[in-house]
Amino acid sequence: MKTPIQTREAPEAIGTYSQAVRAGNTVYLSGQIGLDPATMQLAEGIEGQTHRVFRNLAAVAVAAGLGLEHCVRMTVYLTDLAHFARVNEIMAQYVREPYPSRAAVGVAGLPRGALVEIDAILHAG
Repeated sequence: MKTPIQTREAPEAIGTYSQAVRAGNTVYLSGQIGLDPATMQLAEGIEGQTHRVFRNLAAVAVAAGLGLEHCVRMTVYLTDLAHFARVNEIMAQYVREPYPSRAAVGVAGLPRGALVEIDAILHAG
């Protein structure tokens, strides 16, 4: 059985997907870009967008009754891999050891012209 997770503290889905889905003890967070949930506008620059992405992910995690400390896997999508080091530094402000497993992928483009998108998998066990 799967249960959708929804919160107004993160941007509404802009397509045919849920902000997250719980399946047993695992919660799959959809990719978040740096949209402010109040205005649906992108934050400025890679730093602003990355902080907003992590705040959005954290809000969805809280709506699922968890936190980013439950994250076991993240995937980072970047339109410019030159931003990887800065995204990594910012990520360290939101997740602690033991760090989740992670992949970073360079992409040609992201929704709404975003510079970064991150999805995550949380485990409640």
